[in-house]
Amino acid sequence: MVFVVPSLSYLTAHVQYTKIRIMPDQPEWTTEFYVARDGTSPIEAFLDSLDPKTRARFLWSMEQLRVRNVQAREPLVKHLEDKLWELREESRTNIYRIIYFFYAGRRIVFLHGFQKKTQKTPQKELDIARTRYEDFLSREEENGGDTP
Repeated sequence: MVFVVPSLSYLTAHVQYTKIRIMPDQPEWTTEFYVARDGTSPIEAFLDSLDPKTRARFLWSMEQLRVRNVQAREPLVKHLEDKLWELREESRTNIYRIIYFFYAGRRIVFLHGFQKKTQKTPQKELDIARTRYEDFLSREEENGGDTP
């Protein structure tokens, strides 16, 4: 990660910029979509169901989450329970969410997307996300993947 930091030259009152690298040996965070055992991606299907403007906003939000990762806060994301978080997006008249979690190896795994119609996240949507989370973990374990 590279930050540009201003430094003031007191003799000329001119601002100079210096690049500094924060944690240069740390790999970048990656994002991935949960893939069901039958090879389908519910997140891709969800994104494809959205209008182009909302889809573009979600893709931008996913990139913001990848960059900010565990430091992301509301209104972009909100913690739901245990290891589950939600990525938040609104369109003209609708509210949408994608439930995700952080996994070993600096991975962000998106599990389930839905249109939110109530103040509280519906239990049904959380159940779907939990089931996919458990399925993901069991398959990672079967394949010798990292532990969360």
